[in-house]
Amino acid sequence: MNLITRPAERDIPEYYLNYTNLADGNDLLEALTNSRDLSVRLIQSIPSDKQDFAYANGKWSIKQVLSHIIDSESVFAYRALRFSRRDSTELPGYEENDYAENANAFGRHLNDIRDEYIAVRDSTMQLYRHMNDEMLDFKGIANKVNFTPRILGWIIVGHNTHHCNVIREKYGVNDN
Repeated sequence: MNLITRPAERDIPEYYLNYTNLADGNDLLEALTNSRDLSVRLIQSIPSDKQDFAYANGKWSIKQVLSHIIDSESVFAYRALRFSRRDSTELPGYEENDYAENANAFGRHLNDIRDEYIAVRDSTMQLYRHMNDEMLDFKGIANKVNFTPRILGWIIVGHNTHHCNVIREKYGVNDN
């Protein structure tokens, strides 16, 4: 199993630097594992009366935020799969608000969302576990932006961290 180091900062699309800068460590698989464990602990600490809470009008509920983390990781991992297989087909973007609106988050139990999160994260980790540097550094285009699987992996961790921080700060969830 290879150590999957961070991409060079100059290679990360500027918009995504705020995410990759939130990711801890210098080993992607370790960062994915730590992020998963912290996120599961956060999810399990959400009180039942806050699960459908939105901190402001027009903002997502906590369950919608969690569904967004899952959906985004699925999209980013799919892109990483395609690029790691040397698929140079340009991939489209996705509309996160449409996904959040249509994820049926309100109709789901928080434990089901947690279990889906774990399954998606474990799948992402399996995807990355056997990639070599050639696979990790193949460049592809998604949403008109250049990415590599290495960059996408670190975005997954940082994006997850960002939204967990939002749940703590804006939604008042304390997982300590």
